[in-house]
Amino acid sequence: MNHALTDTAGGPVLERPPATGAGGPMLERPAATGAGVPVRERPAATGAATAPGVGAVIGWVGGRPISREPLDRRVRELRDSPLSAALPLPGSSEDRQLARWLTQVILTEALCEDEATARGLSPVEVGRLDPLAAVELGSINASAYNGSPWVRALFEHLTATVEVPPEWRSPTTAQGAPQATADGTAPETAQEVAWHVVRHRVFADHAEAAAATADDLEPLGPVTLGSLPAAIADAIPSRPYGMVVGPVEDALGWHVAVAQPAPTPAPSPGAVSQREAARRRMFARWLDESRAAKVELVPGLEHPGDPRQPDNHHKH
Repeated sequence: MNHALTDTAGGPVLERPPATGAGGPMLERPAATGAGVPVRERPAATGAATAPGVGAVIGWVGGRPISREPLDRRVRELRDSPLSAALPLPGSSEDRQLARWLTQVILTEALCEDEATARGLSPVEVGRLDPLAAVELGSINASAYNGSPWVRALFEHLTATVEVPPEWRSPTTAQGAPQATADGTAPETAQEVAWHVVRHRVFADHAEAAAATADDLEPLGPVTLGSLPAAIADAIPSRPYGMVVGPVEDALGWHVAVAQPAPTPAPSPGAVSQREAARRRMFARWLDESRAAKVELVPGLEHPGDPRQPDNHHKH
């Protein structure tokens, strides 16, 4: 793992982080550092950060330092796994982006574990997300959900009472309104009955989303528009089939999609419901707001989509 992100020399600056929040023991929590909140010691403008009794850290959650050890360990595990051939070259721009992405996952897990234990929740063991559900949550959130029972526990708790938003039940057709049937009654909405073969992706950066082609998008297979995030579902009927739609923005980021008509498949027990999509949207928004309020990143380990960091650029 390339440590150029965090090992540049510089003079120390001492700062006191906010008070730590309540929470139970962390799966990857560093050892106690004594009474009071640890003092952050960060060499100026270097990208390095340490905490007494913890050592190198990747960020701070509610004022609590998160050790760098889980990041280094996960990178080692990936490079020792069958996926190693697909990983970027160590020390490359893509390698640094991988470290940034893994950092967001680890800090999201830490944030959710703190919140779940503070609420007295128990870990939840469930199956992995399907591809469409992972798209709705976003890759970082989905990886944290799949990897941490505390993230799943918090998801179940926070979204237990979520219902389908009224605007999701409104018709979405190329003409803008459904046609009445012969007896004068309204048919089911187009979102509920029309199936499409969709390629879709959410981008953190508008410029990257605007430059995306169909080849940059991820295949979702046959889905109803109602199972997609509302922003892109409403935009798809406004473009001819096969044309790139977007970018359109919502709380998850900038959506881009390509759709083709598809026959309605036979119902299956695993069919995605609008309520489940609404639950995932609510949880993604909660994570965005909580990270903004409680997570502080070490310079050099910013979000991979942050346009201020030098490795964030679009390539074809």
